[in-house]
Amino acid sequence: MARGVGVTPEELASRLLDVVVRFHPMDESLFGFAECDSRLPDVSEEAQAEEVQSLREVATQAALFDVSGMDERSRQTADLVRYSAAVRADAAAVPFIEFTVGDFQGAPVAWVLAMMPKAPLGTEDQGDAYLSRLEALPAFLESAAGRHLRGVDAGRTPVRRLVEAAIAQLDDMLADPSVGGLRRRRSQDRSFAERVDRAVAGSVRPALARYREVLSTRLLDAGRDDAHCGLCHLPDGDAMYGALARLYTSIDRAPEELHRTGLEIAERINEEYRDLAGRAWGTTDLASILERLRSDPELRYQDGQEILADVRAALGRAEEAAPRWFRVLPEGSCLVVPIPAVEEASAPPYYMPPALDGSQPGTCYVNTSRPTARSRADTESTAFHETVPGHHFQLTIAHHLPGLSLARRVLHDTACVEGWALYAERLADEMGLYSGDLARFGMLTADMWRAGRLVVDAGIHLLGWSREQALEWFDANVPLPRLVIEAEVNRYITYPGQALAFMVGRLELERLRGVAAARIGSRFDVRGFHDVVLRAGPLPLAAMAGVVERWIEGSEPPVT
Repeated sequence: MARGVGVTPEELASRLLDVVVRFHPMDESLFGFAECDSRLPDVSEEAQAEEVQSLREVATQAALFDVSGMDERSRQTADLVRYSAAVRADAAAVPFIEFTVGDFQGAPVAWVLAMMPKAPLGTEDQGDAYLSRLEALPAFLESAAGRHLRGVDAGRTPVRRLVEAAIAQLDDMLADPSVGGLRRRRSQDRSFAERVDRAVAGSVRPALARYREVLSTRLLDAGRDDAHCGLCHLPDGDAMYGALARLYTSIDRAPEELHRTGLEIAERINEEYRDLAGRAWGTTDLASILERLRSDPELRYQDGQEILADVRAALGRAEEAAPRWFRVLPEGSCLVVPIPAVEEASAPPYYMPPALDGSQPGTCYVNTSRPTARSRADTESTAFHETVPGHHFQLTIAHHLPGLSLARRVLHDTACVEGWALYAERLADEMGLYSGDLARFGMLTADMWRAGRLVVDAGIHLLGWSREQALEWFDANVPLPRLVIEAEVNRYITYPGQALAFMVGRLELERLRGVAAARIGSRFDVRGFHDVVLRAGPLPLAAMAGVVERWIEGSEPPVT
């Protein structure tokens, strides 16, 4: 038991997990928490206040921990709770549901509608739980609509363009016989199908239509225009953005500093573009390099199946090479599937971790829509980011670490998770995984993209950039198709601060690796560094720095 606290770090981490599970059932259901399968989030003001209070109580206790004398595992757990609970509490106090409407998963309603069709239905209990969710959906939508309207009354309005996108998504769902995947089936279970059909026809479709009516008649005209899309244009917007930035970066760096860092990294990547293009294409003219990457039809796909095939091929190479770079390997391969049609208008590629009970494998969702607008250059870096050695590698290993508590396995820090995946893109080059120079151009584009996230996210939400200013910066600096750029900027508007996590996490992991290599010297083995990072699980960056520092000092061996 830790001095002055009355509970052990593991007990307090379990309390933190209990809070997260209670207030975020969709997230945790996907990890295999069966008790969450029948529940939807409670987006009421009362629930929000209760979540904040619960997190603050955990944070208060965690601040009392005396970490001196703790064994390594307990120290890691204590640091996880100390660094995580307080920033979670501050972020939970942001009335996000009030002003966040859109078709991207960062919007609370869009997240629920996208995740419900992904819930497992393998057992009768899971089928019953899904039906309970369907029956709860009308009340959830009514509560969400009420919060949107209270936001309007308080001056916390959504962005009009994103309200329009949400309306379009709802229209697609209402026109779709499957209702965006909500009208689900279990093999040979006629009774389940009949119950789903009754729920969908009797309550879900009408509720979606009512929610759409609120958006179109009450929110659309109140929405902010593209020139005022950032949080800085809302009451207490700077404070809200600061809280969200701290949540997603888990390190003490001001958004103003991150904006400048993004600009500096962009300059360095431009030099890498020139070096690579000089060798591969015989030119160092940056404008022509970016234009070729952006518009050369030879670099575009013709078929969505080609995209899937290229992702799977890259994954296969990575799995074959991984044992030479890592001591610990994930259990099970990564499934690669297309993004569902209801999400494809706005969703980038993304990864869903495996369920803890093995009922769902780790899955990479790839956007195969409009293939002629998607570049072949970008596919491999995306594959390494989402699968191996990126998200699938880190998160699957975390889920199966022996002796690690449930809380440690599933309380993922965004900056550590996204930072690792971005680190994996460059590591893949060290591992010799890229198929050629075109794929390396994609690696540089991915880096510029994430540097641009520092620039543009802070530009929009802190400096007051318009949507058009954000698009102009990306057009001038990142050779992504306009289709992707527009979806990305809409994402940053919808999901303030989250985009900062990627480059912040990558920079910190690279810094820690550099420190370790310099201090350990000739005895440094990158497999050891990867081992200590992966076996700790996705900790807040400040906590991970302590883990690596103690490993370097050799005060205690890494936990096994």
